[in-house]
Amino acid sequence: MQKDVKKNQIMIGLEIHGYLSTKEKLFCNCKAIHGAKNAEPNTYICPICTSQPGAKPMLPNSEAVKKIIQIALILNCKINDKLIWQRKHYDWPDLPKGYQNTLSGTYATPVGIRGTFQSIRIREAHLEEDPAAWNPLTGEVDYNRSGSPLVEIVTDPDFKDSEQVVEWLKQLLHTLSYINAIDKDSGIKADVNVSINNGERIEIKNINSLTSIKNAIDIEIIRQEKEPPLTQETRRYDEAKNITVKMRSKEQAEDYRFISDPDLPILKIENKRVKEIKSNLPETPQEKLKKLIKKHKIDKNPAEILTKRIDIAEFFEKVIEQIPKEIAVPWTTIELLRVLNYNKKEFDEVEIQPSHFIELLKLIKQEKITELKAKEILNQFIPKSFSPSKQAEKNKKISAVDKIGKICKDILSANKQAVSDFKSGKKESLNFLIGQVMKETQKRADYQVVRKILEKMMK
Repeated sequence: MQKDVKKNQIMIGLEIHGYLSTKEKLFCNCKAIHGAKNAEPNTYICPICTSQPGAKPMLPNSEAVKKIIQIALILNCKINDKLIWQRKHYDWPDLPKGYQNTLSGTYATPVGIRGTFQSIRIREAHLEEDPAAWNPLTGEVDYNRSGSPLVEIVTDPDFKDSEQVVEWLKQLLHTLSYINAIDKDSGIKADVNVSINNGERIEIKNINSLTSIKNAIDIEIIRQEKEPPLTQETRRYDEAKNITVKMRSKEQAEDYRFISDPDLPILKIENKRVKEIKSNLPETPQEKLKKLIKKHKIDKNPAEILTKRIDIAEFFEKVIEQIPKEIAVPWTTIELLRVLNYNKKEFDEVEIQPSHFIELLKLIKQEKITELKAKEILNQFIPKSFSPSKQAEKNKKISAVDKIGKICKDILSANKQAVSDFKSGKKESLNFLIGQVMKETQKRADYQVVRKILEKMMK
């Protein structure tokens, strides 16, 4: 009789770090340019973020504080009202003052605690400053990112496999994009904690892509199955070799010698402010998706396309108020995105007014212009839209059979080879001839009428 194979109990937790989307650093007025390409090293710095002797931090960046509260609320956390800044001590070249200012640690109260997101428990969400960038090969230190505001989100070990982790992170990043919380150009980094069968917890540090996170988890599970760890330790993921490598024994909280920072006052978060921030939070992508499907009866696939970006979703909601979904959906999910992609623009980089887009779609619905002409006008909405009424007046749709018939007759006469090809079975010749008619009429002729007339004439 075959014995049951005992399945390993896998526990995975995450510590997610991301740059908050702010203009300035956390404790000074220097630009927060983390992740910026081609920025000259050490150009966005001051005595505060380079830890010059006698330099004292400014009060925390109010925008960063607002962002971290928004994130904590999105994660359904309880917001604490009294936050004490801590000094987290460690000796490393990227931190010349010898400590990092953080709202985490032994005696700290995080901004948000005891939350949940997509059925995963959130232990805490807190705010801290980023160290500088140290290159161990050259010994050079770049302070451009030093002092940039970071969010850290700590989950409970509720994940069971790497696929669940990756899907959850995608949902998290998508949701946070709705409040523009995380700098999209910098992405996230994650420390991944893995343990099997209640064994010792292993932390894998600073993994910076979803693919690497998945691979690191998978190979670490295999490693622990073969050789259960005897002590906690910190490891790194070697992407080239696809292995995890021991860095050091796992630090404990006492190793960082946390103390409250005397240079920074207690941060008090009033309940009134929390309520105000919460009331202004947008719907989540999940809520938007449900609304589009249930309220507006949009099919799931186009609804998912629409909810990838909050600005597109909110734009569409204004359009659907006046335009039937049969027109609004394809013109938003296909034509509008086509124009943006062709011009290599994001929606927030252009000025397309819902009223102008609605006016354009009404002209199509009323059959005042052809769809081809409407596409041509839409192309011109980049970088800034305009009322299409004047262009529509000059480019009225031609539907009269006699007028289109005369043009078709001229086109057939001028393209006898295409006519011969069509009659011999080359059906694609019809599309060529239709194109010639549309070109002659500057895309004003009714496409269906043109097709019927040409087919009839070539019988």
